[in-house]
Amino acid sequence: MTMFDRRLHAYRPDLAEADLEGKVEASRFVQGTPARVAVPVIGLRPQPELARGIDTELLLGEQVTVFDRADGWCWVKAASDGYVGYLPADALSQIDPVPTHVVTVPRTFLYPEPELRKPHLTTLSMGSRVHVASEAEVRGNHYVVLADGTAIFARHVRPIGALDGADYVEIAGRLLETPYLWGGRSGLGIDCSGLVQLAMLMTGRQAPRDADMQAAGLGEAIDRSEIRRGDLVFWKGHVAIFEDPQTILHANGHSMTVARENFEAAVARIGSLYQQPTGYRRPFK
Repeated sequence: MTMFDRRLHAYRPDLAEADLEGKVEASRFVQGTPARVAVPVIGLRPQPELARGIDTELLLGEQVTVFDRADGWCWVKAASDGYVGYLPADALSQIDPVPTHVVTVPRTFLYPEPELRKPHLTTLSMGSRVHVASEAEVRGNHYVVLADGTAIFARHVRPIGALDGADYVEIAGRLLETPYLWGGRSGLGIDCSGLVQLAMLMTGRQAPRDADMQAAGLGEAIDRSEIRRGDLVFWKGHVAIFEDPQTILHANGHSMTVARENFEAAVARIGSLYQQPTGYRRPFK
Protein backbone atom coordinates (compact mmCIF):
# COMPACT_ATOMS: atom_id res chain seq x y z
CA MET A 1 0.00 0.00 0.00
CA THR A 2 1.10 3.58 -0.70
CA MET A 3 2.35 5.61 2.24
CA PHE A 4 0.44 8.86 2.65
CA ASP A 5 1.29 12.00 4.60
CA ARG A 6 -0.46 11.63 7.96
CA ARG A 7 -0.91 15.43 8.06
CA LEU A 8 -3.23 15.33 5.06
CA HIS A 9 -4.69 11.82 5.05
CA ALA A 10 -6.76 10.37 7.88
CA TYR A 11 -5.78 6.75 8.37
CA ARG A 12 -5.02 4.47 11.29
CA PRO A 13 -4.99 0.66 11.48
CA ASP A 14 -8.54 0.70 12.91
CA LEU A 15 -10.07 3.55 10.91
CA ALA A 16 -9.59 5.69 7.81
CA GLU A 17 -11.45 8.26 5.74
CA ALA A 18 -13.63 6.79 3.00
CA ASP A 19 -11.60 8.39 0.18
CA LEU A 20 -8.66 6.16 1.12
CA GLU A 21 -10.50 2.85 0.76
CA GLY A 22 -8.44 0.58 -1.45
CA LYS A 23 -5.38 2.78 -0.94
CA VAL A 24 -4.52 2.10 2.70
CA GLU A 25 -5.12 -0.74 5.11
CA ALA A 26 -7.70 -0.10 7.84
CA SER A 27 -10.38 -2.13 9.60
CA ARG A 28 -13.07 0.42 8.77
CA PHE A 29 -13.64 3.36 6.43
CA VAL A 30 -15.99 6.25 7.23
CA GLN A 31 -17.23 9.42 5.53
CA GLY A 32 -17.15 11.40 8.76
CA THR A 33 -19.58 14.02 9.99
CA PRO A 34 -19.31 17.83 9.77
CA ALA A 35 -18.77 20.03 12.81
CA ARG A 36 -17.60 23.55 13.51
CA VAL A 37 -15.01 25.00 15.90
CA ALA A 38 -16.82 26.58 18.86
CA VAL A 39 -13.90 28.14 20.75
CA PRO A 40 -11.71 31.15 19.82
CA VAL A 41 -8.67 29.05 18.89
CA ILE A 42 -7.73 25.42 19.44
CA GLY A 43 -4.55 23.43 18.78
CA LEU A 44 -4.65 20.46 16.41
CA ARG A 45 -2.34 17.71 17.67
CA PRO A 46 -0.82 14.59 16.08
CA GLN A 47 -2.00 12.50 19.05
CA PRO A 48 -4.88 12.89 21.56
CA GLU A 49 -2.60 14.16 24.32
CA LEU A 50 -2.39 17.70 25.69
CA ALA A 51 1.31 17.14 26.38
CA ARG A 52 1.97 16.79 22.64
CA GLY A 53 2.95 19.92 20.73
CA ILE A 54 0.48 21.32 18.23
CA ASP A 55 0.82 20.90 14.46
CA THR A 56 -1.49 23.81 13.70
CA GLU A 57 -4.51 25.67 15.02
CA LEU A 58 -8.16 26.04 14.06
CA LEU A 59 -10.19 29.19 14.61
CA LEU A 60 -13.73 29.91 15.73
CA GLY A 61 -16.27 29.01 13.06
CA GLU A 62 -13.96 26.90 10.89
CA GLN A 63 -15.43 23.62 9.65
CA VAL A 64 -14.02 20.13 10.15
CA THR A 65 -14.97 16.57 9.33
CA VAL A 66 -15.05 14.31 12.41
CA PHE A 67 -13.97 10.71 11.83
CA ASP A 68 -13.86 9.48 15.44
CA ARG A 69 -14.84 10.54 18.97
CA ALA A 70 -13.23 8.80 21.94
CA ASP A 71 -12.14 9.67 25.48
CA GLY A 72 -12.94 13.36 25.10
CA TRP A 73 -11.08 13.78 21.80
CA CYS A 74 -12.10 14.07 18.17
CA TRP A 75 -10.04 12.94 15.20
CA VAL A 76 -10.75 15.47 12.47
CA LYS A 77 -9.81 16.90 9.09
CA ALA A 78 -9.92 20.68 8.59
CA ALA A 79 -12.01 21.90 5.67
CA SER A 80 -9.74 24.88 4.98
CA ASP A 81 -6.54 22.98 4.24
CA GLY A 82 -7.19 19.26 4.78
CA TYR A 83 -4.99 19.06 7.88
CA VAL A 84 -5.64 15.98 10.04
CA GLY A 85 -5.27 15.71 13.80
CA TYR A 86 -6.86 15.55 17.22
CA LEU A 87 -8.63 18.24 19.21
CA PRO A 88 -10.76 18.18 22.38
CA ALA A 89 -14.36 17.20 21.68
CA ASP A 90 -15.70 20.15 23.66
CA ALA A 91 -14.04 22.53 21.17
CA LEU A 92 -16.63 21.56 18.53
CA SER A 93 -20.30 22.35 17.98
CA GLN A 94 -22.99 21.60 15.43
CA ILE A 95 -22.50 22.83 11.88
CA ASP A 96 -25.23 25.49 12.10
CA PRO A 97 -25.56 28.43 12.09
CA VAL A 98 -23.41 29.07 9.04
CA PRO A 99 -20.93 31.95 9.60
CA THR A 100 -21.64 35.19 7.75
CA HIS A 101 -18.72 37.39 8.80
CA VAL A 102 -14.98 37.08 9.45
CA VAL A 103 -12.73 39.01 11.83
CA THR A 104 -10.34 41.15 9.74
CA VAL A 105 -8.20 42.81 12.44
CA PRO A 106 -5.41 40.90 14.22
CA ARG A 107 -7.44 40.61 17.45
CA THR A 108 -10.80 41.79 18.72
CA PHE A 109 -12.95 41.35 21.82
CA LEU A 110 -16.22 39.50 22.19
CA TYR A 111 -18.52 41.36 24.61
CA PRO A 112 -21.52 39.95 26.51
CA GLU A 113 -23.67 42.66 24.89
CA PRO A 114 -23.17 45.71 22.63
CA GLU A 115 -21.32 47.78 25.23
CA LEU A 116 -17.55 48.29 25.23
CA ARG A 117 -17.57 49.10 28.96
CA LYS A 118 -18.67 45.59 29.83
CA PRO A 119 -15.95 43.06 30.73
CA HIS A 120 -15.13 41.18 27.53
CA LEU A 121 -15.73 37.45 27.39
CA THR A 122 -12.81 36.39 25.20
CA THR A 123 -10.45 37.48 22.43
CA LEU A 124 -11.02 36.51 18.81
CA SER A 125 -8.33 36.27 16.15
CA MET A 126 -8.22 37.44 12.59
CA GLY A 127 -9.86 34.70 10.54
CA SER A 128 -12.47 33.82 13.17
CA ARG A 129 -15.87 33.28 11.58
CA VAL A 130 -19.16 34.26 13.21
CA HIS A 131 -22.86 34.33 12.37
CA VAL A 132 -24.20 37.86 12.66
CA ALA A 133 -27.87 37.92 13.70
CA SER A 134 -28.37 41.69 13.97
CA GLU A 135 -26.64 45.03 14.48
CA ALA A 136 -26.79 47.63 17.21
CA GLU A 137 -25.57 51.15 17.89
CA VAL A 138 -24.79 52.22 21.45
CA ARG A 139 -23.48 55.71 22.24
CA GLY A 140 -22.30 56.12 18.68
CA ASN A 141 -20.48 52.78 18.55
CA HIS A 142 -21.66 50.26 15.98
CA TYR A 143 -21.67 46.54 16.86
CA VAL A 144 -22.61 43.26 15.20
CA VAL A 145 -24.67 41.04 17.48
CA LEU A 146 -24.49 37.25 17.42
CA ALA A 147 -27.40 34.87 18.01
CA ASP A 148 -26.58 34.52 21.73
CA GLY A 149 -26.57 38.28 22.24
CA THR A 150 -22.79 38.67 22.39
CA ALA A 151 -21.30 41.48 20.33
CA ILE A 152 -18.22 42.53 18.36
CA PHE A 153 -17.18 46.01 17.27
CA ALA A 154 -18.60 46.20 13.74
CA ARG A 155 -15.53 47.69 12.07
CA HIS A 156 -13.53 44.63 13.12
CA VAL A 157 -15.53 42.23 10.92
CA ARG A 158 -16.48 42.03 7.26
CA PRO A 159 -18.86 39.74 5.35
CA ILE A 160 -17.11 36.51 4.37
CA GLY A 161 -15.57 36.97 0.94
CA ALA A 162 -15.39 40.77 1.19
CA LEU A 163 -11.58 40.67 1.04
CA ASP A 164 -11.36 38.18 -1.83
CA GLY A 165 -8.75 39.37 -4.28
CA ALA A 166 -7.22 41.86 -1.84
CA ASP A 167 -3.45 42.21 -1.35
CA TYR A 168 -2.48 39.37 0.96
CA VAL A 169 0.83 41.09 1.77
CA GLU A 170 -1.10 44.00 3.27
CA ILE A 171 -3.09 41.52 5.37
CA ALA A 172 0.13 39.86 6.56
CA GLY A 173 1.45 43.30 7.48
CA ARG A 174 -1.45 43.81 9.86
CA LEU A 175 0.06 41.02 11.95
CA LEU A 176 3.42 42.73 12.52
CA GLU A 177 4.68 42.20 16.09
CA THR A 178 2.29 39.29 16.67
CA PRO A 179 4.19 36.81 18.90
CA TYR A 180 5.85 33.85 17.22
CA LEU A 181 4.26 30.52 18.17
CA TRP A 182 5.31 27.16 16.79
CA GLY A 183 2.20 25.74 15.12
CA GLY A 184 0.36 29.03 15.64
CA ARG A 185 -2.11 30.24 13.06
CA SER A 186 -3.84 33.17 14.73
CA GLY A 187 -3.48 36.81 15.72
CA LEU A 188 -2.60 35.58 19.20
CA GLY A 189 0.48 33.70 18.01
CA ILE A 190 1.64 32.53 14.60
CA ASP A 191 4.47 30.75 12.81
CA CYS A 192 6.06 31.42 9.43
CA SER A 193 3.86 29.23 7.25
CA GLY A 194 0.80 30.11 9.33
CA LEU A 195 1.35 33.77 8.44
CA VAL A 196 1.42 32.94 4.73
CA GLN A 197 -1.63 30.72 4.94
CA LEU A 198 -3.80 32.96 7.10
CA ALA A 199 -3.08 36.06 5.02
CA MET A 200 -3.92 34.20 1.83
CA LEU A 201 -7.08 32.62 3.24
CA MET A 202 -8.30 36.07 4.26
CA THR A 203 -8.12 37.12 0.61
CA GLY A 204 -9.87 34.03 -0.75
CA ARG A 205 -6.71 32.16 -1.75
CA GLN A 206 -5.87 28.61 -0.73
CA ALA A 207 -2.44 27.73 0.66
CA PRO A 208 -1.01 24.56 2.21
CA ARG A 209 -0.32 24.75 5.92
CA ASP A 210 3.34 23.86 6.40
CA ALA A 211 6.46 25.42 4.88
CA ASP A 212 7.55 22.19 3.16
CA MET A 213 4.10 21.88 1.56
CA GLN A 214 4.22 25.49 0.41
CA ALA A 215 7.74 25.07 -0.97
CA ALA A 216 6.68 21.98 -2.92
CA GLY A 217 3.48 23.20 -4.49
CA LEU A 218 2.30 26.75 -3.78
CA GLY A 219 2.26 28.64 -7.07
CA GLU A 220 5.27 28.34 -9.36
CA ALA A 221 9.02 28.36 -8.90
CA ILE A 222 10.82 31.55 -9.91
CA ASP A 223 14.36 32.93 -9.96
CA ARG A 224 15.71 35.40 -7.42
CA SER A 225 16.07 37.99 -10.16
CA GLU A 226 12.29 37.92 -10.78
CA ILE A 227 11.26 38.77 -7.21
CA ARG A 228 8.35 41.16 -6.69
CA ARG A 229 5.85 41.95 -3.95
CA GLY A 230 3.94 38.85 -2.80
CA ASP A 231 6.57 36.29 -3.80
CA LEU A 232 7.91 33.82 -1.25
CA VAL A 233 11.40 32.77 -0.22
CA PHE A 234 12.09 29.44 1.45
CA TRP A 235 14.80 28.10 3.68
CA LYS A 236 14.76 24.58 5.06
CA GLY A 237 11.79 24.73 7.45
CA HIS A 238 11.13 28.46 6.98
CA VAL A 239 9.24 30.80 4.65
CA ALA A 240 9.03 34.58 4.29
CA ILE A 241 6.92 36.96 2.20
CA PHE A 242 8.50 39.62 0.01
CA GLU A 243 6.98 43.00 0.80
CA ASP A 244 9.19 44.38 -1.98
CA PRO A 245 12.35 42.96 -3.63
CA GLN A 246 14.51 44.12 -0.69
CA THR A 247 12.19 43.51 2.28
CA ILE A 248 10.53 40.46 3.81
CA LEU A 249 7.79 39.88 6.34
CA HIS A 250 8.05 36.72 8.40
CA ALA A 251 7.16 35.15 11.72
CA ASN A 252 10.50 34.05 13.08
CA GLY A 253 12.25 32.65 16.12
CA HIS A 254 14.93 35.34 16.10
CA SER A 255 12.69 38.25 17.07
CA MET A 256 9.94 35.86 18.28
CA THR A 257 7.47 38.05 16.39
CA VAL A 258 6.15 38.75 12.93
CA ALA A 259 8.84 41.16 11.74
CA ARG A 260 9.87 43.26 8.77
CA GLU A 261 13.49 42.63 7.79
CA ASN A 262 15.93 43.49 5.03
CA PHE A 263 16.18 40.39 2.87
CA GLU A 264 19.97 40.31 2.44
CA ALA A 265 20.46 40.87 6.17
CA ALA A 266 18.11 37.98 6.86
CA VAL A 267 19.99 35.74 4.41
CA ALA A 268 23.27 36.51 6.19
CA ARG A 269 21.79 35.94 9.64
CA ILE A 270 19.82 32.81 8.80
CA GLY A 271 22.60 31.38 6.65
CA SER A 272 24.93 31.06 9.62
CA LEU A 273 22.43 28.62 11.15
CA TYR A 274 20.31 27.12 8.38
CA GLN A 275 22.27 27.68 5.16
CA GLN A 276 21.04 29.62 2.14
CA PRO A 277 17.51 29.93 0.70
CA THR A 278 16.32 26.76 -0.97
CA GLY A 279 14.00 28.43 -3.47
CA TYR A 280 11.58 31.16 -4.45
CA ARG A 281 7.93 30.84 -5.49
CA ARG A 282 5.19 33.06 -6.83
CA PRO A 283 1.70 32.14 -5.51
CA PHE A 284 -1.00 31.91 -8.15
CA LYS A 285 -3.65 34.64 -8.02
